[in-house]
Amino acid sequence: MNENTTGRKTLSLVLLILGLVLLAAALWMDITKTYVVVDLGTKIALRGLFLVLGALLILAGLYYIPTVMHHRTIINIIFLFPLLFTFAVTVIVPMFVGVFYSFTDWNGVTYTRMVGFENYAAMFKEAAFIWSLLLTILFVVINMLLVNLVAFLLALLCTTKLKGVGFFRAAYFLPNLIGGIVLGYIWQFIFSNVLTTILKSPHSALASTNTAFIAIIVVYVWQYAGYIMLIYINGLATVPKDVLEAAQIDGASDMTTLFQIKIPMIAATFTICTFLTLTSAFKQFDVNLALTNGVGTVRDFMGQRLSNGTQMIALNIYNTAFARDMYGYAQAKAILFFIILACVSLIQVRISNKREVEM
Repeated sequence: MNENTTGRKTLSLVLLILGLVLLAAALWMDITKTYVVVDLGTKIALRGLFLVLGALLILAGLYYIPTVMHHRTIINIIFLFPLLFTFAVTVIVPMFVGVFYSFTDWNGVTYTRMVGFENYAAMFKEAAFIWSLLLTILFVVINMLLVNLVAFLLALLCTTKLKGVGFFRAAYFLPNLIGGIVLGYIWQFIFSNVLTTILKSPHSALASTNTAFIAIIVVYVWQYAGYIMLIYINGLATVPKDVLEAAQIDGASDMTTLFQIKIPMIAATFTICTFLTLTSAFKQFDVNLALTNGVGTVRDFMGQRLSNGTQMIALNIYNTAFARDMYGYAQAKAILFFIILACVSLIQVRISNKREVEM
């Protein structure tokens, strides 16, 4: 029995080590752009082969670990492995590779040298990037307030005993099903053709930087409020009916019931909705691209005249990479964007949770 256990432990250890070595080799080949190809009738890149074999060897190593107590845990890990492996390959590994590329002069294909913190220092001297960052922060603050306010009012309307409430719920949610690119072009037509005809105005709302920014806000609220509304409806449905009936018997008005009972009892829902609107507004890209493509004139910012008056940070990063072919520089911007978003999200959740306890 002991010899069998020792043998399984040795086999498990060998498989795990081999698997980790192959995964590390695949990652290194990707970073250094080492393309080793074996011609077996068809060309097979060893980088991909190492990646798959390494994952399978780690899986086998976990299975052969000689334990009884944690056997169920190991089996659960094996069943979860496809999802965990996919998440690691598509999110975790690219994130660390991206951090590495942010310190290089990567052009999307290869890099010639390490530039250290030059990319990070350069972005703080770029007026267009600073403008996009400030514009994004303003956009996030305005939309967090407007989306949650509109969504909550719609949720209150859709939880009343009015006829056709189901129709209204579906109608308010429908804009969220339309893709952002399509939505942007639809509203571009509305602003540039329909509204100019109705208002008899020679200029579209998208022609001015200030009104174009307001137009983006209007479209975003129109698209996203219906989705947040459904979350608020679900939260309002969890308020105990006996509590509402008791408040009604005690003579509490509708406003008193709303502010003293409903809102405090769905504080967790407010936390979720605020977090979702915060992260979604920060990552706004498709509507910004389709509606204005970031175009807009800023006459004087940091001593420069800018042409990206409506360009938010996600679109700025995209244009830096794909329009200017500065992938390493764009990756540095993306890393900074990730850090800002993570910090703001954690602070928001912490404050909201503290507020929940107070309520």
